[in-house]
Amino acid sequence: MANAIVTVRRVTKSYTRGGETLRVLDGLDLQMEEGGYIALMGPSGSGKTTLLNLIGGLDQPDEGEIDVAGEPISEYGGSALSGWRARTVGFVFQGFNLIPVLTALENVELPLKLTRLSRRERREHAQHALNLVGLGDRMHHRPSQLSGGQEQRVAIARAVVTDPKLILADEPTGDLDRASAAQVLDLLGKLNTDLKKTILMVTHDPHAAERARTIVHLDKGQLGRIEQQTPALQRT
Repeated sequence: MANAIVTVRRVTKSYTRGGETLRVLDGLDLQMEEGGYIALMGPSGSGKTTLLNLIGGLDQPDEGEIDVAGEPISEYGGSALSGWRARTVGFVFQGFNLIPVLTALENVELPLKLTRLSRRERREHAQHALNLVGLGDRMHHRPSQLSGGQEQRVAIARAVVTDPKLILADEPTGDLDRASAAQVLDLLGKLNTDLKKTILMVTHDPHAAERARTIVHLDKGQLGRIEQQTPALQRT
């Protein structure tokens, strides 16, 4: 794939629990094109979140190679990996992971504190990101003053504020009601179509998966069925 942004080659990952070694990923190969939108599905324990964490540089493979945005991250460690992650990847988690004592604006601004931007520039970028997700009028609210759907949109604003090349979302609608989930999925779809953001989303929800351009199934640590589709957001 000439324009691949993610390439996973022969990746193996195991964990030891209670004296037993569990192989979660078993020689897995995956490529993802720039501007793509993949939903990663599979039964519990199939390795979905493990693969997401490896691609995001939150963990390292036991064997194999991972290249993301032209960089061999499976060879990186320590500060090199942290620096790559900060400039390349935006994370969206099921549990939002917002800091309760900070406002929405301050939460979104946090990743920018690792950059050389001035305080004024950081605030401007954070305000723009909140406007992008439709929460410009909630920027001074703390998480406890927001609905679950609004909290997740703040989390998405935090994920995109650094203009990352790749967005990794782990069950982004798992804690939301159907209406809030639809709003979050609409937003992810627009980030992909309008801003050309590459998105890899782990989900167990078929309603969420149908918004993606590609559904990839994992089973027992290996790739299974791959489905190409027209995202529901664009269907007539």
